[in-house]
Amino acid sequence: MFFALAANGTLTARPFGSPSAGSAAEFDYSAIYGKGSDHGVDLPAVPYAKLEKRLLRHVVTVEPGLPSGLIWTDMSRHNLYVSTTSGQAIRYGIGIGRQGVRWTGKGVVETIRTWPSWTPTREMRDRWPELEAYGEGVPGGLQNPLGARALYIFENGRDTLYRVHGTPEWWSIGRDMSSGCIRMLNQDVIDLSTRVATGAIIDAR
Repeated sequence: MFFALAANGTLTARPFGSPSAGSAAEFDYSAIYGKGSDHGVDLPAVPYAKLEKRLLRHVVTVEPGLPSGLIWTDMSRHNLYVSTTSGQAIRYGIGIGRQGVRWTGKGVVETIRTWPSWTPTREMRDRWPELEAYGEGVPGGLQNPLGARALYIFENGRDTLYRVHGTPEWWSIGRDMSSGCIRMLNQDVIDLSTRVATGAIIDAR
């Protein structure tokens, strides 16, 4: 889809063009999805060849004039985009919540946290009693469901309790299986966090 920013601040959608010229060589997947280290945490490699290519990081062409750092999603295709330079955006693969529990709407990124701790909400613990064991919280790290970064989404000044976050479960990208948040490969959410700032607009649809 092409996206344009309307006068009222909402995003309007039109068909995407093809990926920008030369973008196929933009990223070396063996490098960006290989083993690495982040803030003292050793990141395992992602077996990216097992994922559909549309779920891997890619440069795409979008409507010129979008502000840098604008985030939007295409839930039907399991993709998240962030605008970069004029006329271009980075596309990532995502996993999303099952129908009925996913967040859609327009919000802002209130906070970005590195290797955040995680505490399941009361609603989550009621829905999945096995999460009661984590009621006191889980410290940040590879086994934490929020992964390497979490972008905290607020709407009308209130915490939605939904996040854009990393995940160690690479196989969940491209699927509807989360408890409502938007999940990304750890390597991708780290990259996303370098391209946005607090206050960034996110439009999930």
